[in-house]
Formats: sequence, C-alpha cells, structure tokens
Amino acid sequence: MKVEDFVKIINSEFYTGVPDSQLKALCDYLMNVYGIDAKHHMIAANEGNCVGLAAGYHLATGKVPVVYMQNSGEGNIINPVASLLNDKVYAIPVIFVVGWRGEPGVHDEPQHIYQGEVTVKLLDDMGIESFVIGTETTTEEAEGVMERFRGILSKGKSVAFVIRKNALSYEEKVKYNNANSMKREEIIQHIVAVTGEDVIVSTTGKASRELFEIREALGMEHKYDFLTVGSMGHSSSIALGIALNKPDSKLWCLDGDGAALMHMGAMAVIGHNTPSNMVHIVINNCAHETVGGMPTVADTVDFVKLAEACGYKKVITVDSFETLDAALKEAKNAKELTFIEVKCAVGARKDLGRPTTTAIENKENFMNYLGLK
Repeated sequence: MKVEDFVKIINSEFYTGVPDSQLKALCDYLMNVYGIDAKHHMIAANEGNCVGLAAGYHLATGKVPVVYMQNSGEGNIINPVASLLNDKVYAIPVIFVVGWRGEPGVHDEPQHIYQGEVTVKLLDDMGIESFVIGTETTTEEAEGVMERFRGILSKGKSVAFVIRKNALSYEEKVKYNNANSMKREEIIQHIVAVTGEDVIVSTTGKASRELFEIREALGMEHKYDFLTVGSMGHSSSIALGIALNKPDSKLWCLDGDGAALMHMGAMAVIGHNTPSNMVHIVINNCAHETVGGMPTVADTVDFVKLAEACGYKKVITVDSFETLDAALKEAKNAKELTFIEVKCAVGARKDLGRPTTTAIENKENFMNYLGLK
C-alpha cells in the first residue's frame, strides 16, 4: 500500500513518534511533507513521551492524533495508555501505528523475537483493538477497518494498525545528513585503540555492529564488550551497574544521542553515584540512523552542560580526531566520572554486518571476562 493512501485513510492532522525502519515509508513521507513541525509532526524522545504529546494535542483540539513507533516501544506506552488514555480514566483516543519487528515466522534479530511474539497480545491487553496491514492489504480493506475504528475512537478508546515488513511504500527519497565530518565507525576505531582490554558497553543499533566488526578486523576477542542489541536507552544504566560492582575495572559506555535522549534520567542517576571508573561517550549525529536517519532533537541539546549539571566530574565535547584522541587518552588515565560528546556525521557502510555470535554467547563471554564464570 502506498503510504500516501494510508495517511489519507487515517485522516489525522498530527503525528508524533519514534522512528522505525519498518515504518521508514511513513517517516520519510512525514519528513518530506511536514519536516519537524509542532502543529503536524514531532519526533519524540520515547514512546511514552509521544503518548503525552498526543494527549495534549487531543485536549487542545478535540482531534485524534497518531502515534507511530516500533513494537519495541510498546513497553514505554503501557503506563500512559493504562493511566491516561484509557476510557476508564480520561478516555483520550489515539491511533497507534506499530512496526512489527520479529513477527513470528519472519526472520529477524534476537532482540525482536519475543517482542514480535507478544506485539498484538500487548495491544489486546491494553484494550487497543488492532488490525494488521501486510503487502496484500488493499486500500478498500483499510478504509473499511478505519471506518469501524472511528466508532471505537468516538468512545474515547484507542486503536492500532500493526505494519508488517514492506507493507507501506513511498517512492520519494529523503537524504539525512549534518555538517559533522567524523564517521561513527572511525570514531569507534579510535576508541578501541585507546581502551585496549577495558570493558565496553555499547548501545543499540549500528554502533554495536561496528564495534563487533572492528574487533573482528583487528583479530581481537569480543569478551571485552557487552553489545546492547535491544532495550534502547538503557546502555548507560547497564554500564553503571557494572561500574559500581567492578570498581577496579575501567568501564566505557558507547552511547548514541537518540538512546541518551530516550531515557535521559539515567544520566542523573549516574552523576549521583559518580563512579570514578566510568567513561560515558555519546556519539552524537543528531539522528535515529539505525532505523533510517530521521532526526533527533539533539541538535538543540547541550549534552556537556547536561552532564555537568547531573554531576559528571569531567565533561568535554569534541569534533575532530585530534581532540577526540586527546580526550580519550585523558579519560583513560583519569580516576573520575567522565563524559565525552563526539560530534558525528550521519552514515554507515552499506555492507555493515551483524554480530555472528548469539546474545547468550555475548553475555557468557563477557561475564567470563569479568571473572564470574
């Protein structure tokens, strides 16, 4: 189905979401038509944030908003759906558009398998009636479903369209970029050159994939790294948990701007605990690149001031390999909580692979290296 037809069928004037590769056609369409426009389209920090924005929009206009997201975001919406939108509370109607990663019977990465199994069940449990759109779904069928959904929405209840792989199409191309010059894979190469055998916790998406391939290219083992393949936004919390319990180990967290924004409160907890053995690096390309390159709001966020306000002892931002190398070497020898923001370009190799070890193997090798098995 063409995304233009899908949007016409929904007939909403306001969209907010967290980008998803399964919904790239919709995301690209919204960026082409609206860009980032507070009246029509906002990319939020996390899916719960989206629900709050959608509720505010409805309260101010009386109209029905759309929240789009990957199915991994269902966990982030459970509380606001149950305690805000629900018809037993404020009865605020929302149309959810959910990308179905890990659909049973469709090959996907390990972090999506269980989430894919429970995607529709979670919607059912939240009282959200859903309809699955696949490549075979016709516009006439979708129109009929939307007509029925309007009756549900009029009662203050929410509905959802669950989107299968390649179900939506969009012919226009959108190019995402910024003015930064350093590429993330090269940044991680510089980080690995300094960290040596120190422990690394890397964030969801291409950063972990690149770290894995860099280790392969160098003939190094992977036991030093915990690759956070799912749970976007929680790598820094994982890193804190390790740093506090392994105070004699140097711990580096490789984070992304989208992930750091998603659960920004983690930085306050890190700063409060002030682990002297931890270095938190945010590689900031102002984009949700792993799912297509759509922008984050990181271009207007001063991460360095934020980290300083949260209690990090040493904070710095770098935009060249010369300043990066100097900051890494200083952090390597420092015995204080350090934050480094690295300004990064948008883009990755088209032939970038994925880890060839399983998530369980990664965990066991990592814990062995920490001396626990």
